[in-house]
Amino acid sequence: MNPICIGIAGGTGSGKTTLVKRLTEELGDEVITLCHDYYYLPHDDLTLDERKKLNYDHPNSFETKKMIEDIMLLKQRVPIERPVYDFIQHTRTNDTVHVEPRRVVLVEGILIFENKPLRDLLDIKVFIDTDADVRIIRRILRDVKTRGRNMDSVIEQYLNTVKVMHEDFVEPSKKHADIIIPEGGHNQVAVNMLLHQIRTLLRSE
Repeated sequence: MNPICIGIAGGTGSGKTTLVKRLTEELGDEVITLCHDYYYLPHDDLTLDERKKLNYDHPNSFETKKMIEDIMLLKQRVPIERPVYDFIQHTRTNDTVHVEPRRVVLVEGILIFENKPLRDLLDIKVFIDTDADVRIIRRILRDVKTRGRNMDSVIEQYLNTVKVMHEDFVEPSKKHADIIIPEGGHNQVAVNMLLHQIRTLLRSE
């Protein structure tokens, strides 16, 4: 049987990473994760200051075609070399990460339901629904702590592009979800239900 592909979407700071972590803890070696963020387009032709001003929340910011190709290979049980993105330098590095196929592929990103060819590869589509005020606080904390940003730049980016892109692309893609989970990995009942569904699919192989 082909690996089971589970899409986990939702706005920035919604709790996607927390849900991925919870599923990985429970399923262990059965799981690999592919983040859409790995597939941001490289912008080596631009200066760092120019790269900082780009809109990273638009579908055209990603090399989604490459991600689709990689998922298709994993579904055929073929290993891939996935890209590595440097969030401090705002460009892709020359490195890759070797990824072996597993029985479960978690595909995570804000815009993975916006793209139909990508969406069609997903066996279960989960959308995490979290209040906007919670999401922006989480985004600020993440970008300041791990991505070399300052608070003013994060807030400016949120107001200028992130909020607009969420309303234009992310929120409308919720209609494609099979399951909508409030608060993501913090919702224990929903996590248990999702784990039960995954294990049921694994047993049916």
